[in-house]
Amino acid sequence: MKNTIFRKKSVNQLLQQQSKVQLNKTLGAFDLMLLGVGAIVGTGIFILPGTVAAEHAGPGIVFSFIIAAIVCAFAAMCYSEFSSAVPVTGSAYTYGYIVFGEVVAWLVGWSLLLEYGLAVAAVATGWSSYLSSLLAGFNISIPQAVSGAFDPANGTYINLPAIFIILVIAFLLTLGIKESTKLNAIMVVVKVAVILLFIFVGAFYVEPANWEPFTPFGTGGILTGAALVFFAYLGFDAVSSAAEEVKNPQRNMPIGIIGSLFICTLLYVAVSLVLTGMVPFTDLNVSDPVSFAMQLVHQDWVAGIISLGAVVGMMTVILVMLYGGTRLVYAFGRDGLLPKILCEVHPKRKTPVKNTWIFAILIAFCAGFVPLDKLTELVNMGTLLAFAVVSIGVIYLRKNKNIPTGGFKVPFFPVIPIISSILCIFLITQLSAHTWIACGIWIIIGLIIYFIYGKKHSELNKK
Repeated sequence: MKNTIFRKKSVNQLLQQQSKVQLNKTLGAFDLMLLGVGAIVGTGIFILPGTVAAEHAGPGIVFSFIIAAIVCAFAAMCYSEFSSAVPVTGSAYTYGYIVFGEVVAWLVGWSLLLEYGLAVAAVATGWSSYLSSLLAGFNISIPQAVSGAFDPANGTYINLPAIFIILVIAFLLTLGIKESTKLNAIMVVVKVAVILLFIFVGAFYVEPANWEPFTPFGTGGILTGAALVFFAYLGFDAVSSAAEEVKNPQRNMPIGIIGSLFICTLLYVAVSLVLTGMVPFTDLNVSDPVSFAMQLVHQDWVAGIISLGAVVGMMTVILVMLYGGTRLVYAFGRDGLLPKILCEVHPKRKTPVKNTWIFAILIAFCAGFVPLDKLTELVNMGTLLAFAVVSIGVIYLRKNKNIPTGGFKVPFFPVIPIISSILCIFLITQLSAHTWIACGIWIIIGLIIYFIYGKKHSELNKK
């Protein structure tokens, strides 16, 4: 078993490894819910309800969000069982190591790394655009040459704001997870307050006639809408990366994962109802439907605050996704699949400082120079692969008699894990050909690294 690529780790091995380098256990259920809301609620809440309603679902987008939430809830329950049974950092990568073996775990982790990295780079690029438009309202302009990816034809050479925000948040993460979650909590409160402001002010301008017909595109439109808004929920899986830094993970991890999903569903449904009630859904196919609706009813001050909320909101997404990526790289280093420098922990701050800076600088380079519009679909591919592996993996986890009992259990087992894995695989098949090709190239690179370095240096070679 020592040299096979399918060698597995036992829970005892993981816990022994964890005890050698102790990350600070400071997070409670509320911290985890805020991390989840911080990761999930980004620009999507200000864009998707309008565009998807206009083109596919009409006011029935409310049902689209609920259906997508149910699909995500299936995967979230599988994550919750894993994270309470195996409270070790690394998310789906660590879970795959236990049930499927090293090479499958590596490929899942390698795909997740692409998800976290590209998500951070893409959101940082979007943050840069929102910052520019927000500053323009104060007659402050960022020079075009330093506000976009390398594209001399359009007069842009480097996206300095995107690089700046990634490095600032990386610095915050090096200070310690408790400090980072405090800042995340403040930013999430601001973001949710802006969303609630829109709901409260917008409710006074709702015209029930705009909800008729409620489902103009029928059931097919609602289901198409559900497939599109599914990606508005991605991010809750990053919460499971925090397992090793959580007090009482058996109780708190499921509350954090499922609780954040529930809160976000309520926010999405409320925004969709108010938005389609304020403006006929046929008029909502614009890039900023929420601000557009407020300007239409002459509430320009609310539109300005929404832009500020979007800037703050994207910062929380960058923070949580960057955090998830650094903890995944930490797990790679600790297992020997990547160099050990990546799992070195600062003696005082108890955070992987070197790993954080290496990961952040690589992503900042991508955000600063590489146009990411054609690569963002890869975020979905990496996420759905992880969801499918975790959903199938729960079935094997239950058969493992060495797993601690007493944690969260997926209800209606094994029906929910099977349905979850089938839905994830179906959504993967809906992604474009260039996404499959790009993902294939990324996986080939990962396999080369594994066979040249990881397989030889794996900690399991020393057992």
